[in-house]
Amino acid sequence: MNLANRAKKRRTELNLTQVEVAKRAGISQQSIEAIENGKTLKPRNLLALASALECDPKWLLLGGDVVTDFNYGARRVPVLSYVQAGAFTSAELLREEGDFEYILTTAELSESSFALRIRGDSMEPEFKEGDIVIIDTDVYPTPGEFVAACNGSHEATFKKYRPVGIGAKGEEDFELVPLNSDYPICRSWEKPIKIIGTMVEHRIFRRKR
Repeated sequence: MNLANRAKKRRTELNLTQVEVAKRAGISQQSIEAIENGKTLKPRNLLALASALECDPKWLLLGGDVVTDFNYGARRVPVLSYVQAGAFTSAELLREEGDFEYILTTAELSESSFALRIRGDSMEPEFKEGDIVIIDTDVYPTPGEFVAACNGSHEATFKKYRPVGIGAKGEEDFELVPLNSDYPICRSWEKPIKIIGTMVEHRIFRRKR
């Protein structure tokens, strides 16, 4: 039995579809299909996949006895809408009952971390629509990092953080810069901007063109 057989067998035992496993692991359904078809022999997201299938990643890759309670530090992170992220005030939002989609990660994060699914093309070419970024609200950005912020609207925005110095009010002025130059730069001295958190993980999904 190889990786493809073990992945499909374990998914079937859990009565999960490929789409459901993909959502659990934070990867595309096409990636799951490629693994089960034997096209992907060494998946990059092995730990997330093993956590989604509730099994030992070593067993998944190499075989042996299944260890369903294997603990390697993976945790669930809720995927918020841009409206939910824009209204984020504390970890209480994440503790409330809600119809959240979750992804799994082994990164060390605060309890108030969440994920966003990139939409639009304002952050291309580095971030494409459908990519997922994990935001940690306890991490303050350094120059050049990517942040989720609220710029006065009811929704969050995801942009590059660029400080420009201390402003007239004695506070640090900064810009939120889109990577796509077709979009405008937001400046903290022109309208109130609140930094929600800093990106700590970026998941890229391969797409057919």
